Formats: sequence, structure tokens, C-alpha cells
Amino acid sequence: MENKTGQIETGQDQAGLRPDAFQYEDTIDLMELFFSILHGWKAIFLAMLLGAVLFGGYHHLLVKPSYQADATIYITNTESVITFSDLQMSAALTEDYAMIIKSRTVLNRVIDELDLDLNYRQLESLITVENPDQTHILHIVVTCDDLELARNIANALMNVGIDQIYQVVGTGQPNIIDASEAEAVKEVTPSILKYMIMGAMLGAVLVCVIITIKMLMNTTMKTEDDVEKYLHIPVLAIVPYYQDKSKRKG
Repeated sequence: MENKTGQIETGQDQAGLRPDAFQYEDTIDLMELFFSILHGWKAIFLAMLLGAVLFGGYHHLLVKPSYQADATIYITNTESVITFSDLQMSAALTEDYAMIIKSRTVLNRVIDELDLDLNYRQLESLITVENPDQTHILHIVVTCDDLELARNIANALMNVGIDQIYQVVGTGQPNIIDASEAEAVKEVTPSILKYMIMGAMLGAVLVCVIITIKMLMNTTMKTEDDVEKYLHIPVLAIVPYYQDKSKRKG
């Protein structure tokens, strides 16, 4: 049928397809994705093996051991008999004392005392000052790659911090509960097994992502169901694939 402009109106193009025939749906077939990943299990296994070996080698060759030393002090606000109000005041000042211990003045004094080849910011990154909930205790933790150095820094930080707190506050010098000892220093380096598991997981995830991307970018139609799904037209006939075995042998 022809309209006023001389153009032929039709619901199909010259190939007999509707205008929206080549508009693919922006959906992911989870079952197809699952079977694609399942089909690539060999690649996933090899990637996991390679990732585990690489991360294990990295741990063995490049990861330095880390040691953690700690010291503990008890916060009081008076040098006389401790009352309930003193305990409340000590609890309120605990955060202030923690800030004093990590202050630039204290850190620089520790650097000078131990003759460290560090600046105060580098030293600060090695230190953690913790206050367990509902206690008047400050837990000083030092983590570095040298066992003896970790212990020395923890003790120096504790002693210099106590002295600085007494100078700032004026009364109630904190009491030492535990000084750092070599026997109490513990190694906190992640085990090689953890690194290998991380490498294996990363390899598996990487291959799964690649498989997913390849599946989403692959627009090849392999079956008659794909034709009906994406082109929205029925399949009238299928031409089977035939290969002459005699020619192949020749």
C-alpha cells in the first residue's frame, strides 16, 4: 500500500523482518553464564594454581617478617588514695593521655633517645595506642620488621610518654603495668598459606570476569533458540553440517 508521499508502508523491511528484529535485550542469562563458567573450569583451575604460586613466591622472597611489641600503663588522676571521682576523671582523661603519647614532642624524644633513622611521621605509623572499653588502661603497640627495635620503641615510648603526661597534667603520673619484653614480642606476619589462598581467589575471579565479558560481547547465534530470542522470527529449516570423512583422511 502506498501513502501520499509515495513511500510504501509496511511492518517489515525488505528481508521480511520487523524493525526491532535486531534490538537485543539487555539482560544476562544467569544459567548461560553459569554453564559458561563451568565450561571454563580448566582455565579457572590453572589461574588459581598460577595465582597461588605467584603470591606464595612473593611472600617467600619479598615479604619481610613483622613483629609486635606492647606495653601497658594504668591511668590515675591522683597520687593519693584513689576515689570514685578520681576514677571518673581518669576515664575522661584517657583519650587525652593517648594523644599526648602520640604527640610530636614525645615521638621526637623517642627518636633522639634511640637514635632512630626515622622522622616522627614514620614512627607514628608504627604505633597504635589503644584504650580497652571501660578501663583506665592504655595499651601501647609497636609493629615493625625488627624484633629488638619493636621492643625498644615500645619501652621508650612508654617511659617518655609517662614523663610527658606528668609534665602536662602535673599530677597523677601513670603507673606501669607491663613493660615490653623480648619473650612477649610476637610475630604477626601473614602466613604463606593466606597469601596463596588470596592469589588463588584472585586468579579465579579474574578468569570468571574474562569469561563473563567474552560471553556478553559474543553476539554469535549458535542455535535456533538464539534466532528466535534475538531476531524474534521463527526458524523454518535447519541445514545440517556434513563433513566427508573420506576426504579428511585423504
